[in-house]
Amino acid sequence: MLINISLVLASYLLGAIPSGYLITKKIKGFDIRDHGSGNPGAANVYRVVGKWPGVITFLCDAAKGAAAVLIAKHFAPQQAQDTLAIICGFAAICAHMWTIFLKLRGGKGVATSAGVFGALLPLPTLFALITFAIVVWRTGRISPGSILAAVVLPLSSYFFGGHPPSYSILATVVGAIVIYRHIPNIKRMLNKEELKFEDGSKKI
Repeated sequence: MLINISLVLASYLLGAIPSGYLITKKIKGFDIRDHGSGNPGAANVYRVVGKWPGVITFLCDAAKGAAAVLIAKHFAPQQAQDTLAIICGFAAICAHMWTIFLKLRGGKGVATSAGVFGALLPLPTLFALITFAIVVWRTGRISPGSILAAVVLPLSSYFFGGHPPSYSILATVVGAIVIYRHIPNIKRMLNKEELKFEDGSKKI
C-alpha cells in the first residue's frame, strides 16, 4: 500500500512541474503567464518565446506523462500494474492542468496526455498525433488539432484491442477533460477570433 501511495504522489509531483514556466524563466526571465494567452503550455511558449523553447516544453511535458506511467509499471506490484499505471498517469495529467507550483494555473494537458497514452496506448496515440498534425497543418491553429486528437484517441483505442478496457475508459475521460479545457478556444473559433499557430504575441 505504501509503495502505491508513493507512486501516485510522485506522479502528481512530476506532472506538476511547470516546464513552460521554468523554461521561459530561464531563457527570458519573465512569467509566461503574463504574456500571450497566459497559458504556461507549449503552444504559448512557442508563440511568445520561440519555436525551440516551445518544442522543448512539449517534449518535457510529454516526458512527465510517460515517466509517470513507466515508473508505475516498473515499481508497482505485478497484480496492480495496470491499475497503478492508470491512476499515476491520470494524476500526472491533472497535476499538469492544475499545478500546485503555479497556484493551480497549468496547461491544457495535451502534451502530458500524449506522454501518458504514448506509454499506455501507443498505436491509438500515434493516430491521435497524426490527426493533430494534419489539422494544425490545414487550419494553422493548434486548438482544433488538440480537440480532434482528444476525440480520435479514445475512439481508436476502442477499435484497436490488445490492452485493458480501463485504458480506453481513461482515454475517454481525459479526452473529455481536454475538450472542456478548450471551451474558451471553441468560443473564439466560433467568433473567428482564435489565434493561428504563428500568431499571438511578438517574440520577446
